[in-house]
Amino acid sequence: MGNLTLAGLSERIGQELGMSDWVTIDQERINTFASCTGDQQWIHVDVERARRESPFRGPIAHGYLTLAMVAPLAMQVGIIPGDAAAGLNYGIDKVRFLAPVPSGARVRLRVVLAGIEPREGGQVVMKTQNTLEVEGSEKPALIAETLALLIPAAGARR
Repeated sequence: MGNLTLAGLSERIGQELGMSDWVTIDQERINTFASCTGDQQWIHVDVERARRESPFRGPIAHGYLTLAMVAPLAMQVGIIPGDAAAGLNYGIDKVRFLAPVPSGARVRLRVVLAGIEPREGGQVVMKTQNTLEVEGSEKPALIAETLALLIPAAGARR
């Protein structure tokens, strides 16, 4: 997708920008996230109890861990136009967590350009619809509408 430009964004609205590679959400990643955030809920970190008591028959990733995967996987897709100096997280309009991500599952991100809003100085707020798919699941883990502030590089066409 390397041909995305600030000037050409409006032509891509409604189009899929790409799909990431599969990434494994293993127990080590879940435990690290729990440690970083302090969210030590047993359904995520107590493997034996989760196998016994969880309706999912094992530990699942935190919803916010799956949401945190959106940014790096979107960067892998290449959503920042080549003529932008930077793309910064600007916000999230809507998130829905639709299916659990079991420990050991693989996920990938599908990104669609939902809209753009021009700002002063050639900056653009880009809205994308992000669907985090779980391998083997009919439902995605989440759908999130995210916003990125794109800052043009010096000399970028506006």
